[in-house]
Amino acid sequence: MGKFRKKPVVIDAVRFTNAVAREGWRTADLQQNHWLHEACREGILVICKSAVQGRSTPPPFILIRTLEGELSGLPGDWIIRGVKGELYACKPDIFAATYEPA
Repeated sequence: MGKFRKKPVVIDAVRFTNAVAREGWRTADLQQNHWLHEACREGILVICKSAVQGRSTPPPFILIRTLEGELSGLPGDWIIRGVKGELYACKPDIFAATYEPA
């Protein structure tokens, strides 16, 4: 066992804000981030404005469908596209501690 450093990686990310939760993604966001547009179009990323059966997350929230199951995020969370194209939500404090502008 030893200590390891995370390799420097550049990721794509957008913030799931209260405005997005209310009004949806802006056209400019979707045009600038083709991966976001595709994920929304394919139902991988869904904004839930009402309760979803079987989910304890209060609305509004974002639902992310992954190979490992469904993840959720709340307004203020970042939606990250990882190095293999996978999507996941990241809390703002973890995002700030882990990432900086490229």
